[in-house]
Amino acid sequence: MLREEHRRTTAIAPAPRAIPPAVRAPYWRSLLEARWRARLQDVTELSLAYHRAAAAVPDVPVPAGPHPITPGQRALTRLLRRTVAARRELADVEEALGRLTAGTFGSCEQCGSAIPARLLAVIPESRYCPPCAAPASPQPRLAAEWTPAPR
Repeated sequence: MLREEHRRTTAIAPAPRAIPPAVRAPYWRSLLEARWRARLQDVTELSLAYHRAAAAVPDVPVPAGPHPITPGQRALTRLLRRTVAARRELADVEEALGRLTAGTFGSCEQCGSAIPARLLAVIPESRYCPPCAAPASPQPRLAAEWTPAPR
């Protein structure tokens, strides 16, 4: 009897990825807020590591030759690039939270079509649908690539 009831309820209820993003706003908000906290922690840790490393690297004159950057300066540059990339990811999540509040989350910023929920589940801060996000290439990617497979 329970199996029969389970089959009926699962056959009637839509799959989670078929529910439009606006209906699942609390789910997307909690997911984005968790990503925001993780990104903020990354930015904080990288910033602190950069400042600690910068304080440890002595100010030395730049040597002449093909590699004018010292190994310590090179490590600082890599750390700075990682910090900037993490800050950019944090800003992307903040903008996605803004779109969620504005009611435009899940819509492509370029063409206005819906971004597939399957893509949003992997990259919730996505701004564009797959065709608009694909770089210009001889063979364009289709939105069908992101549609869920039939069950």
